[in-house]
Amino acid sequence: MKLHNEIVVFIIGNGPSGICLSYLLSGYTPYLSPDASHPNPLLHSKLREQPHLSLLEQDLEYLCEGLEGRSSNPVAVLFDSLLLPDSDFGLEHASPLAWRYEPERATPHLVLGKGPPGGAWHAMEGSMLTLSLANWMELPGLKLKDWMREKRRNVRNDRATPAEIASYYQHYVSQMSLGQSFASRTTVTSHVLPSSPPDGSSVSEEVPFSLLAHSVVLATGTHDIPARLGVEGESLPFVCHSFWELENAISRGELDQSSDPVLVVGAGLTAADAVLAAHHLNTPVYHAFRRSVTDPGLIFNQLPKLLYPEYHKVHQMMTQQQHRPSPAPQDQAGDLLHPSTPPSPTSSPSSSPTSSSSSSSYPGYLSFPRHRVVAFRPDRKCVLESDSGQRTVVQVSMALVLIGAHPNLSFLPENGRPLGVNPDEPISCRRNPIEVDPFTCGVVSADGPGMYAMGPLVGENFVRFLKGGALAIAYISGKKTKKKERRKSNL
Repeated sequence: MKLHNEIVVFIIGNGPSGICLSYLLSGYTPYLSPDASHPNPLLHSKLREQPHLSLLEQDLEYLCEGLEGRSSNPVAVLFDSLLLPDSDFGLEHASPLAWRYEPERATPHLVLGKGPPGGAWHAMEGSMLTLSLANWMELPGLKLKDWMREKRRNVRNDRATPAEIASYYQHYVSQMSLGQSFASRTTVTSHVLPSSPPDGSSVSEEVPFSLLAHSVVLATGTHDIPARLGVEGESLPFVCHSFWELENAISRGELDQSSDPVLVVGAGLTAADAVLAAHHLNTPVYHAFRRSVTDPGLIFNQLPKLLYPEYHKVHQMMTQQQHRPSPAPQDQAGDLLHPSTPPSPTSSPSSSPTSSSSSSSYPGYLSFPRHRVVAFRPDRKCVLESDSGQRTVVQVSMALVLIGAHPNLSFLPENGRPLGVNPDEPISCRRNPIEVDPFTCGVVSADGPGMYAMGPLVGENFVRFLKGGALAIAYISGKKTKKKERRKSNL
C-alpha cells in the first residue's frame, strides 16, 4: 500500500508521548487564560508580556529560565509547571493555560504503534496502582479524575490502575478526534535517511507500505524487550521475564501455599508487584536483588510512605526478613549451600536459608539483598551468589526476572546504539538514553536533520514530564511550517 498524502511528521510509538504530540500537532493550541495567574511570580510576569501569543509562538528558552523541577529537561519542567502548578507540594492550583482548537495550525502527521493507542500501558499489570498520582498521568484537555468518575466507581484515592490509564489514553484519542492520524497494529521495519530530507520509513502491517515525512519522532518507550541476566539456564521454561507470566500461572491454578517458592529477581516496582501478587496467594517467595535495602538509589527509599503503603510494605519485607548465610559446611560442589526447608506460610523462614529477624512478620518471604543469580538449573534449582562470593542454591517453582526492559529500535542501524549518550552501550532509559537537544528534542547524533526523540527513550520515565517533549517538538514543527510557507509565498 502506498500512501500519497504528504506526512510532515512521522511518530513511531502510540503511547502517551505520541498521543500528546498528536494533540498539539492537530491544532490544539495553549494560550495564557486572560484571568489566570501562576504561583511562580517570575513565570507569571513573563507570560503576561505577550498574552496574545500562544505558548507555541513564545521563546521557550526565555520562559524556562529560573525554573526548577524533578526533570532535567527545561521544557518538561516548564510545561509541567503550566499544566500542574506546584503539584510537587501537593497543591492543586488551576492551570493558567486555555486550550483553543485552531485547525489552521495543524501539521499533517501519522502515529504508528503495534497495539491500540496507549502503548505499553495495555501490557502492564492491570490491578496494581500506578506510581504517579492520577492527575500526573493525564493529558491536556481531559481531566483523568473526571473521566474515572464517569467510567466506574467513586475515586477512592489519587492513584489509578494501569488498566484504567490504558483505557483513558485510548478514549482520549477518540474524544479529541485524533483517530484519523493513528495507524495501530503496525510495526516499523526500517528507517532510511536520504542524502537530504524527507525521511523515509518502511512500515509492516498486513500489507507492507512506505511513508515519506519531513521529520521522524522516536517515541517507542522502553518496554518492548525484557532485560535479561545473561546467565546459564535463563532460557529454561520455568524462567520468565514478565509479570503477565506470573498472572497466567496464578490463573491456571499453578501456584498456592503448597508450591515451591517463586524467585523474584529485581528491586523495581514490577518486581514488588510480583512479590505482592505471590504473597497474596500465600505462595512462598524468594526475592533476590543487587542493591542494599538502604541504598538511596532503591526506588522504595524515594517514595513517600503515606502515598505508597503497598510498596512500603514490600520494603519492610525486604528489610526485616533478609537471608542470613549459615555457617554450615560447603557441599561436594565446593561452594553451594542448600536450604533444608523453603519458607512457607505456615513456618518462619528462619530455617536454611535463614532470616535475619528473630520472628516472622511476613511468613513465606525471604529476601536476598546484594545477591545475583549465577545460574538456573533444569531441576528448578537457582544458584545465588552474594557480594562476598558465598553461594546459595534454592529450589523454586518458577523464577521471574524483572530487571527492566529495552526499547525495540531494530528499524535503526545498530538498534539505535550510536544515538545514545554513550554510543558504545545499548539504549536504556536509565543508563543510556538517546541524547537530544534539551529545547528541541532533536537527536544530537542523527545522521541528518529531522530526527527527534521523546519520552522514556530520552530518560523521561513519568508521563507528567514527557509532555514537555511534545511541546518542544510541536514548537519546532510550527517554526518549520512557517518557514516553508514563507518560502512558498516568495516564489
